[in-house]
Amino acid sequence: MTDRMHKAEQFRALHIAGNPLVLFNIWDAGSARAVAASGAKAIATGSWSVANADNFPDGERIPLVLAIDNLRRIVGATDLPVTVDLESGYGDAPEVVGETISLAIKAGAVGCNLEDSFPANGKLRETADQSARIRHARQTAEANKTRFFINARTDVFFQSPAGQHDAAMVTEAIERAHAYAKAGANGLFAPGLADITLIARLAKESPLPLNIMVCDTTPSLRVLAEHGVARVSHGPRPYLTAMKALEEAARAATGSADGNPDNYPADFGNN
Repeated sequence: MTDRMHKAEQFRALHIAGNPLVLFNIWDAGSARAVAASGAKAIATGSWSVANADNFPDGERIPLVLAIDNLRRIVGATDLPVTVDLESGYGDAPEVVGETISLAIKAGAVGCNLEDSFPANGKLRETADQSARIRHARQTAEANKTRFFINARTDVFFQSPAGQHDAAMVTEAIERAHAYAKAGANGLFAPGLADITLIARLAKESPLPLNIMVCDTTPSLRVLAEHGVARVSHGPRPYLTAMKALEEAARAATGSADGNPDNYPADFGNN
């Protein structure tokens, strides 16, 4: 209990506007160890990567029992704080979300992402409904005597292409941030947002520390820091990079095995 509480406090303290926590998202115990060895300050799973690694599509299609078992192995593989992507909480009702949060806490997580969209179609939930789900998640964390970090993900910026993001969408995100903070959230996650002017306004007016996810058009870490971002996630990109490198290495290894023994590696068959 003491170790978990210490990790939870440690994780909360890492969210500093202007000095963002960088999370290079992982998917299993092996990738957790690799990222920890890099000098990372915390470990975060990514739901897309976890699902894909187990041959499931994203969107709560990987069974919760499998996701929690995977989380338990990740926690056991590192001494760093671990936050888990729980997507939309594996249920619509606040009570079901609370049960999911309880499972994550018991598996050793100190925080989670909780989305405000429906996994089936990506449409936004009503702010009041999502607030009730967050409120129940907070009550569950308190019942488990942990300062669990609820990163309230808003999918406002996934409702239209990046080129159509505007001030009205930021206003909606800010309104949701205030409601989610009142319900007990600790952070605001706004994936899909890459325009630095809009990011700066959201970071300034959100009552919660802002988390941005890296995409092809995301400003540099330095620029994000200068504009008040407190957390930067890499989502599925680390998994995609690792799988591409694995594929290329496999092609290089098998490309020489063309049936001519003279072209085999010198140590072929000795591994």
